[in-house]
Amino acid sequence: MFSQHVAKDLSAYCNGEISGADSRRIAEHLIACNRCREQFEEIKLGVKLAEQLPQLSAPDSLWLEFQVQLDAVGTLVKEPQPLVSKRKVFGRKSTLRSWRLVPVAAVLLLITGIGALYFYPRPSLPFWEVVRLNGSPRIASSPIDEKGRLALGEWLETDGSSRAQIDVGSIGQVEIDPNTRVRLVTARATEHRLELARGKMSARIWAPPRLFFVDTPSAVAADLGCAYTLEVDDNGAGLLHVTMGWVALQLKDRESMVPAGASCATRPGIGPGTPYFEDASQPFRLALSKFDFEPNDKNWSIIPTLDVLLGQAKPRDSLTLWHLLPRVQGTDRERVYDRLTLLVAPPDGVTREGVLQLNEQMLQQWRDKMETTWTRESQPQKTVGLWIRAVGEVRGLVR
Repeated sequence: MFSQHVAKDLSAYCNGEISGADSRRIAEHLIACNRCREQFEEIKLGVKLAEQLPQLSAPDSLWLEFQVQLDAVGTLVKEPQPLVSKRKVFGRKSTLRSWRLVPVAAVLLLITGIGALYFYPRPSLPFWEVVRLNGSPRIASSPIDEKGRLALGEWLETDGSSRAQIDVGSIGQVEIDPNTRVRLVTARATEHRLELARGKMSARIWAPPRLFFVDTPSAVAADLGCAYTLEVDDNGAGLLHVTMGWVALQLKDRESMVPAGASCATRPGIGPGTPYFEDASQPFRLALSKFDFEPNDKNWSIIPTLDVLLGQAKPRDSLTLWHLLPRVQGTDRERVYDRLTLLVAPPDGVTREGVLQLNEQMLQQWRDKMETTWTRESQPQKTVGLWIRAVGEVRGLVR
């Protein structure tokens, strides 16, 4: 399957020098090939380290030294070079002149190099292509025609009748719905990042995991190779719905891994809630919202939220209960564990004590088994899911 590795193209791919079709081919290969993906991660690390190097100006003293060397060059050039007929003397003086010209050549080469760096045209600010779909989208308060360019730091805004599409470099596309405001934050080979201040966007990404991010007021959406919609209301609350692959929602040390068919809400100051499948019962979803964001609201029900969640949970809701394990403590964690064992029996080697102590290996083994109840995808989608999870294991993303 991997007879044609792409290692020789990874540097160009990382620098955005690969055409669209070849870029997709390399991205698909990286999702499935551990060997090339590890090499790509090393290249990305090198690029990130290089980007952290400070840009320094040459000190004035350096130019004074160049002037001294240039004066020396002028003196040598003006020095008369007598013709010598005797072969022996000619050879000795020719050698002497050659050695004396070595520093001259070095100085000229250095000056040429610095001049090339100084006068070489600097690349323009990164930008993404924007296509108008409907109405009059605006970039930096200026309406765009059929196409426009969203530069680093600029805002793209749509009104109630406008829609637009953004090409995310060569790794995907983002469709911007009406009444939406987004900003281009980062556009480089190792990271592509948007900020969604309000509104709704739909992303389709065909790149290796952790290349595309979306900042919102209440969480960061990290793409793991997928398609999804993300919306933010005027209060900064968000809602993620994943249609293919996986998305990680993060805020500080709080993270929710959301698979295809699942959703997850976010709130400012709290971060991501607990993911759930959209076919969960209405009482289950309401109790989960209260549990995540209004734990002290006792007016909606006389039954504690955790009791409702455990009582309403079906095997597919093990996604939610698995995420709850590290978010509850003491006897509540024991109750979640006991309910999970009835929904999906833990595999061999996964013990009650280990899970209650949040043993990462045991949690992962149990989750692997639970995933058979989570997915309703076609076989190609299942294959992509396996690839994404393999990437997560290599990079330590799966928790």
